[in-house]
Formats: sequence, structure tokens, C-alpha cells
Amino acid sequence: MKIAVSGKGGVGKTLISAGLAKGFAERGLKTIAIDADSSPNLAVTLGLSAEEARKITPISENKELVDSKTNTGYSGVYRLTFSVDDIVRDYSMLTPFGVNMIVMGTVHSMGSGCMCAPNAVIRELLRHLIVERDEAIVLDMEAGVEHIGRGTASHVDVLIIVADSNLKALEIAKRIKDLAKIAGMKQIYLIGNRVMNENQKKAIVAFAKKNNLEILGFVPFDQGVIEKDMQGISPLNFKELIAVKTIDNISERLIEKNN
Repeated sequence: MKIAVSGKGGVGKTLISAGLAKGFAERGLKTIAIDADSSPNLAVTLGLSAEEARKITPISENKELVDSKTNTGYSGVYRLTFSVDDIVRDYSMLTPFGVNMIVMGTVHSMGSGCMCAPNAVIRELLRHLIVERDEAIVLDMEAGVEHIGRGTASHVDVLIIVADSNLKALEIAKRIKDLAKIAGMKQIYLIGNRVMNENQKKAIVAFAKKNNLEILGFVPFDQGVIEKDMQGISPLNFKELIAVKTIDNISERLIEKNN
């Protein structure tokens, strides 16, 4: 099962991505989490310290790796078929929650270059990874819609769009859904996140109905998540948090849907 998690910036994609990955691993699936956000922080949410997270070699910073996988000798033209087993073996780190972590990387400074080649590596990693029934890939996408245009998420089985009740978040969700449909993606679901009251829930339900989207679940607003994040502690360490429980239940539902 290959899953991509997308949505507007700030809607809580990373907690949901990490929570799903943790849920899959705890249910016996060999799980790989890929942080494809240009501002990566999935590793910390998966229980690594900031120091440990910095030790992960991002694909975008390994010029030799990227060149060996993508360079054709022509500027802007990338080789799109290659073996990716070595990337999983050599460039992932096992997190405390039993999830193997891969980081795509980020652009550090103005003029430091585009992310086209690293994106090609991730795209082909997803294309060539043969996922068995007891394996799962969770891809934490960059915020917005650009990843759909680049085709980074085109080789997944499931696209999850995360949105809160904010109109801007719902508009981005609609654009992602429309582009994903055009790209031929079949399983597209919505998760309503940080839901504080019934009115917010109704707004998300109305949006989902209008856009023919199945809702996987509603993750309630949880002050405990905010407090743990402020302390630099992964909220996923605290199973009693209602948001964490809800995301865990959604991971169970996804397994059932894809078996």
C-alpha cells in the first residue's frame, strides 16, 4: 500500500502522515515514511530527536546519488528508470516507532537550484517499489498542489487530502482533488483535521459531498497535541490523546480498505 498525504500548509499533514505510518507499523506492516516536504519535520514527529533527524542524508543533498540515478548528460533531462533498492537500504533511518524514514530534502538558499532531480528520484522510488500485502509507504507531500503537477504522487495507491474547515484549506483540497482525478488517481479520500465543533464538521461534510469525496475520519482539535509540539515531544508518544487515537483508527480503516 502506497499512500500520499497532501493539503494546504498548516493543516496538520505531518502529524497525520506520522500517525498513519506508526499505526501501520504497530499492526505488523513493514513501513517506510518519506518526507517529501521542502521543510521536512516528519522525522521528529516519528520520535527522532532533532539531532538524530539531522543525521539522515537527504536525497537532495547527495549529489552523487542524484546524478547517478538521473543524469543523462543533457541539461534538464532525467533518466526515469533505475533500481531504487539501494536508496531504501542506504538512506533510511529506523525511528523509535518502527518506521523507516527517508528525507527528500530542501532548498537551503536563494539560487541553490531546483528540486527536479530529487523529485525524479522519489517519483521513481514510488514507481519501482513493489509493495506486498504486509508493507506500507507513507509519503508526506509538500504543501499545496505542485506535487501533483510534478507527478511525485502519481505512483501511489491512495491519496489522502487533509483539510480543516477554513475556506482556503478547502479550496486547496478541491484543486488537489481535481488535479488528482485528471491524473487518473482512483482512491482519493479526505480527512477533516482540527475539528473544534459541529459547525466545522458540517462545513467539511458539505465540501466532501459537493466534491464527491469520501471522508475517512474527523480528527478533533486537541490541545494536548499543541502542548507536546511546544515541548518538542512527539504527540504520538501519548496514545491517550484523542487526536492520536483517531489517527490510529484511520490507519486501521485504510488497512481494511486495501486488503
